[in-house]
Order: sequence, then C-alpha cells, then structure tokens
Amino acid sequence: MNISRVDLNLLVYLDVLLRECNVTRAAEELGISQPAMSNSLRRLRDLFDDPLLVRTSDGMTPTDRALELQPLVRNVLAAAEIAVLPKTVFDASASDRIFRIMASDYTEVTLLPQLLSRLRREAPGIRLDIMTPSDVSFHDVERGKVDMVINRFDTLPQSFHQVHLWDDSFSCVMSATNPVIKNWNLDNYLSHKHVWVSKTGMGVGVGMSSDDVQRLGWVDEALGKLDAKREISVFTRHYQAALLLGEQEDLIVTIPSIAARTMANNNKVVILDPPFEIPRMRLKMVWSPLLQRDPGHKWLRQVIKDVSSEIAQ
Repeated sequence: MNISRVDLNLLVYLDVLLRECNVTRAAEELGISQPAMSNSLRRLRDLFDDPLLVRTSDGMTPTDRALELQPLVRNVLAAAEIAVLPKTVFDASASDRIFRIMASDYTEVTLLPQLLSRLRREAPGIRLDIMTPSDVSFHDVERGKVDMVINRFDTLPQSFHQVHLWDDSFSCVMSATNPVIKNWNLDNYLSHKHVWVSKTGMGVGVGMSSDDVQRLGWVDEALGKLDAKREISVFTRHYQAALLLGEQEDLIVTIPSIAARTMANNNKVVILDPPFEIPRMRLKMVWSPLLQRDPGHKWLRQVIKDVSSEIAQ
C-alpha cells in the first residue's frame, strides 16, 4: 500500500472510534455528522480489511486487530501533534500554568506536601488542580485533559507513559497506651479491631465488605495466605482519617510506611512493623503520549521524580 494514497485523517477517526466504541459519540467529539462518521468507519474497514468494531450485546466491541492498532495509532497521532507544536522553552519561575493531577489520598498525604514546598520555592505562580480517582477516567488521561495520574495500578493502557516513583512497605499505627504493644505478635494483632484504607483505583468506588478479601487489598490478602482474618471496624478512603483513628486505644491501622511516617512526631501513637509479611506496594506516575514532549510537563515530571527520590530515602 502506498501511504501517499491513504487519507491520514482516517487515523484520527479511528483513534476516537476505538476510544468511544460508539459511532454517535465519536461523531460528536469530532464535530461531524453521524453518517459521515459511519462512512469513515466503512473506509477504515476497507483500509485495514477488518471490521474493527463489531456489534455485540455489550455494544460496539473492538476486534483483536483494532486492539492491536489502538496504541500504534495513538503514538502516530501523538508524534504528529508534537511535530506541529511550536518549540518553546518553559520558564517555571515565571509560569502561572495550572497542572491537573489525579492523586490518590495516599499520594496527597505522602508526596504533595513536599512537592508543594518545592513549587513555592522554584515556581510560585504554578497552580495544582488535585483530582480524586473518582473524578477521572483513563479516557481523560489519554486525551491530555489530566496532566498526570499518581497512584498504584494493576493494569494500564499500553499507550500511556509511566515512571516508577517508589516502593513502600507497611507499618502499624496504634495508640501509645494500647496494651498490645507489650506483647506484639500476630495473635494479639488479630484480637484487636482494625481500620481499613482503600486501595484506590480509577472510577467511582462502591461499598466494602469484610468478606470480599480480593477487593480488600494487600493486608487482607497476606492474612488470607496465613488462614487468618482481621476484624475491620472502620472502612475509610482517607489516609489522614485512618492515621488519626490510630490514636484510638482499641484500633490498629495497617498502612503504607511512608504515610505512617507522617505520625512520627505524634506522641499519642507508636509505629511498629506488622507481625506478618505484607508485599510491598508500588507508586507510579502515568501520563498521555500527547504530553510526553511538552516542555512544562517534562519539567514538572522531573520535579516529581526528584521529590519522590527524597521521600523514598
């Protein structure tokens, strides 16, 4: 096939179609009529000799060939958009840019205070719009509507760029007057009531159950391997709230260690290693290929990496 004979606008249409999996929504996003979008889909099917989107009981479903093409098309379009952008130098000290960051509550407790301190010194005009996981979809990130996401992930779209910020172990926070401190072992750990903090992903959350070990996360999965189960008294999505609940004499909070460190100067609590092994968790920063070469974005990514290295020491 001679590439000069291919209408490259079709790749733009394919990108949106595969993201929306809906001809009407794709047409609305591109500002064209539904018949024009349907005609473009027919041309794409001819071009790739594949149906690309097939109607099923779940709606329009991408074929294997479409899923194979999706990250390739996204990267091609990202490179094209970068090529036509004017080359600029980013002056952080003079910038008043707003960066939109989706951050888990864990990230807000551990990373953001030091990041903000660094920004106040080096770029006082820059503002951050901090969003929660339930505010953002992967589509928002892919389209560059959100600058970056800082969280823990089981899976990510192949087209996303990512960097590992740090790994974290777990610690137990409890009242300094809790008698369990004198004889700290697994049996006494299990005899107390516990605070659960969410393993937050993307999308709107739902209520929790102490019987749903798979959704409870690292701590309860580790206990399950020991045929043990803790009594969860409080479910919360907020690390700061969980840490404050650690001051209650009858509660134990098992939480990532870097978050627990924020209570190190609080004489109302003590911080101990868990009396059983819990796998370490990994924090990542991810962003759209559309922003990969943006000068301001590159600057902020480097700042976040630098601050993360300091925190992880």
